[in-house]
Amino acid sequence: MRAFYALILLIFIAAVAVFAVQNNEEVTLRYLDRSAPLRLSLLVGAAYLLGMLSGWTIVGIFRRSLQRVTERPRER
Repeated sequence: MRAFYALILLIFIAAVAVFAVQNNEEVTLRYLDRSAPLRLSLLVGAAYLLGMLSGWTIVGIFRRSLQRVTERPRER
């Protein structure tokens, strides 16, 4: 099973590498009154990482809230 997971990871890494090589042109990122030239692959990667981080945070908050709601009160 470990070899299967390694194969899936290698396929994912290869797909990301192909995407990065094929999308090498620069785009201009504009936010409010700022702008910055950025490679498209870096922009997509940064958006993906920020999405993962915010997703983990939201899932953690919901998990803790659910635990607090469902745990039984301690008897004294």
